[in-house]
Amino acid sequence: MACFKMEIRPSKIHRYGVYALETIPARRKVIEYTGERLNRKQAKDRDRGNFTYLFAVDPYWTLDGAVGGSGAEIINHSCEPNLVARIIKGHILYTSLRQIRRGEELLIDYHFTKDGENTKCRCGAKTCRGIIEK
Repeated sequence: MACFKMEIRPSKIHRYGVYALETIPARRKVIEYTGERLNRKQAKDRDRGNFTYLFAVDPYWTLDGAVGGSGAEIINHSCEPNLVARIIKGHILYTSLRQIRRGEELLIDYHFTKDGENTKCRCGAKTCRGIIEK
């Protein structure tokens, strides 16, 4: 459920990205992350392969954006994001941190935990941490 016009196209960061087709004001709901609702065991079973689109809502529930996703699952990570994720009443809402210009790629900080492998970051931001984690 997108609140602004956007499109998916190739990204310099990773495969594909989501781009604003209009200016998005600061502090506005941009898109809701949707997907199939999974319990912990189901999410663990799906967390395999090169590309997963899992987003934990709470310690028990996870959304799989690969099934019934809104397009938010395509938004790439950046160490200098222009969006922030907010979980409100079981819904994951991406909100703009600042004004986002038309044509700009939408970016979120994934905040991966330090469990497991380090995932190399390719965001290119001046403050890039080098890996995608907190």
